[in-house]
Amino acid sequence: MNSRPLIVGLGGTAREGSTAERALRAALARAEYLGCDTALFAGGTLPAEIYDPGSPGRSSQARSMVDALRQADGVIIATPAYHASVSGLVKNAIDFIEDLRSDQRVYLQDRAVGTIVCADGPQAMGATIAALRAIVHSLRGWPTPYSAAINSRERPFGQDGQPADPAAMQACEMVADEVVRFVRRGASA
Repeated sequence: MNSRPLIVGLGGTAREGSTAERALRAALARAEYLGCDTALFAGGTLPAEIYDPGSPGRSSQARSMVDALRQADGVIIATPAYHASVSGLVKNAIDFIEDLRSDQRVYLQDRAVGTIVCADGPQAMGATIAALRAIVHSLRGWPTPYSAAINSRERPFGQDGQPADPAAMQACEMVADEVVRFVRRGASA
């Protein structure tokens, strides 16, 4: 790891500026404040094609995201809760992590993964956090103890991207704090 760890964020929705994307941007801004480099893959920069393990070709978006994840010291994933689970767009992006199966660091091995879920209600938030954490475990990642649950009905981020809800901003920052703390502890071990 170099002196500026790389934190990769992926998530959001197909709609630019969605609550999940704003939450992810807030978490990555905090990671930058803490001295990390960041890479964002959201909305239009997520792979558009459906993941196909048998396909030899990948879009430039997929290659770019997988290359960044390969170099990542930590990861933050933000998703809307669709029917009490991870959105199809975010799950598809996560599926491309399978391309790291033959790497020396398999999948998300030895990396902290922070999770952010945006939903209109607590039941959807809880179920989606559990699903996302299970996915991270299956990819050998280390889910951070804290996951941010953002009530998107409350419009936690203003149109200018600034927080309208200080608690939502604090939750996103706490996710970043835990990812960066894990990365720095791993580097010093």
